[in-house]
Amino acid sequence: MRILIVEDDPFIADLLRDGLADDGHECDLGGSAAEGEELARLFPYSLLILDVMLPESIDAGFRLGVRLRASGVKTPILYLTARRAVEDRIQGLDSGGDDYLGKPFDFGELRARIRALLRRASGHAQHTVTLPQGFLMDLSSRELYQGGVRAGLNRREFMLLELLILHPGRAFTREEMIDRLWGGEGGVEPKVIDVYVSTIRRKTHEALIETIRGHGYRLGPLPEPAA
Repeated sequence: MRILIVEDDPFIADLLRDGLADDGHECDLGGSAAEGEELARLFPYSLLILDVMLPESIDAGFRLGVRLRASGVKTPILYLTARRAVEDRIQGLDSGGDDYLGKPFDFGELRARIRALLRRASGHAQHTVTLPQGFLMDLSSRELYQGGVRAGLNRREFMLLELLILHPGRAFTREEMIDRLWGGEGGVEPKVIDVYVSTIRRKTHEALIETIRGHGYRLGPLPEPAA
């Protein structure tokens, strides 16, 4: 499962990411409400773990939850915060939260709460995207199929294609793609994106990704298969 963690304390964020990775989850990190909101709108996460006290304000996490719910985001939200008063818990649940866990927390309890939230949501989430030419993208297993056969994309190839598919019509620059795929890590050259795009085309369909000269790439207008 893919989980978004919005936490401004790097130590806690890394602790959560590493611990949940041991359970087989892939985690993205956001250090502010603004960054978390952008990521939550961009990718179809299975769960959002939101700190309440973020750089924007002492209740920025609650405000973020309200905005996400108002915009139609139905992903389960778990608030994780040092604010443990009953009034805070009520506010969290009224702000679109599905669960609330106070800091400090036991990691075993956190895991149990996450399992419960994911079970509850599993019957309602949309995990697949269909495209012409028999392509099916499974966002949960992170696999791409054509005619029932796996395309064999690696993790970053899948992430690049996922970014384009979830934003049809939008062209991304190579720099934007690097920022999305590597999360701000330094030392990644723009030409790496060209290599990934070439490999994806070879494994799938030449028209799946369209080159926008002088800018970057976007999802291509795949033709329907001939009758």
